[in-house]
Amino acid sequence: MIFSAKTEYGVRLMIELGRHHADEPTALKAIAAAEGLPLSYLEHVVADLKRAGLVTSTRGAHGGYRLARPADEIGMDDVVLALEGTVAPMDCFVTLPPERVSCSHEGDAGRACSTRLLWMRVQGGVLKALHGTTLAELVEFSERQAAEPAVA
Repeated sequence: MIFSAKTEYGVRLMIELGRHHADEPTALKAIAAAEGLPLSYLEHVVADLKRAGLVTSTRGAHGGYRLARPADEIGMDDVVLALEGTVAPMDCFVTLPPERVSCSHEGDAGRACSTRLLWMRVQGGVLKALHGTTLAELVEFSERQAAEPAVA
């Protein structure tokens, strides 16, 4: 499975917001600079995160973005689904509800694909991993990584 750059940037944006104090908004420009990401693209990403209720914004000279709830209450499934729309190991998982996935191969006469069980397990495993990972864990991990000395 390959997630889009939008999702990668969104997760990085969320981690950066998680590093900042919740009482002070963080400017998107500062996040773009800290992460080396294009500001114009982050504006689109943060709009999706805001629509999903994961971040809030404050206007003005000292405005910016902050997490809508504590980092330990934000599952990465919420973030990824807000940005990707769905977690689909195969195209047929996008076009039909999960309980109605049928094979997209020609000649199957509408029968369920013989590989469906595998792709359902892949999808379930990915969703379980995302749901079991909180933003707080990623923030803590990134801070530990930053504290480790660089290997020459």
